[in-house]
Amino acid sequence: MSGATLALAPVAAIGRLAIFAVRGVSHVFRPPYYPREFGQALMQIGWYSLPVVALTALFTGGALALQIYAGGSRFNASSVVPSIVAIGMVRELGPVLGGLMVAARVASSIAAEIGTMKVTEQIDALVTLSTNPMKYLVAPRLLAAVIVVPALVAVGDSIGIWGGYLVGVYHLDFNAVDYLKNTVNYLESWDVVSGLIKGAVFGFIVALAGCYHGMQSGRGAQGVGRATKSAVQAAAVAILATDFLLTALFFTS
Repeated sequence: MSGATLALAPVAAIGRLAIFAVRGVSHVFRPPYYPREFGQALMQIGWYSLPVVALTALFTGGALALQIYAGGSRFNASSVVPSIVAIGMVRELGPVLGGLMVAARVASSIAAEIGTMKVTEQIDALVTLSTNPMKYLVAPRLLAAVIVVPALVAVGDSIGIWGGYLVGVYHLDFNAVDYLKNTVNYLESWDVVSGLIKGAVFGFIVALAGCYHGMQSGRGAQGVGRATKSAVQAAAVAILATDFLLTALFFTS
């Protein structure tokens, strides 16, 4: 393979993904619609992901409180624990960790499901029945992820702040009322909104990665396995890269 081909391969892959994304989004806004598939996607992406997101946020909030207290004590600034835990959770850790947990659970599931349908020729059967696979399989999952992942992020933010509160009050001997006052006083609405916007973008990335790699799956069990692995890897890297870009956009003057 020549050097020019190697250089153009990533560009071609990005182009194919961009075309797939545009096609998927365009089908979201055009009938016919499949409410049953949309409802199932909401349950799969949202409700079934809630336990892992909640547990991740709870322990992250507690660990964050311990780390900030240990670091702040060196500079006599341990009182900033409540505000930093709240800001850190809603701006950064809540959206990113929630997105990564959803990617690990949902991107792999979507890729495996669609990849298996491709291997067993169920997608060809949809085409035979005059049903567009992009509209039936991709569009409902994209829309459901954009709607439900911000809700998961909001729940994760609340539980993460609560985890920091439990550690701060019952382990670090903070006054409960003062802890809550500091949390509320230093948390701005844009902090919360920016995290929810990140959640919507990350949800789109997760669903897009799962659908795209599922549709690109090779034949056989090995092809489905590679598609599943690629979907999770692509979603995780894209979430972290997009988080950097969004943070620079939102919080760099």
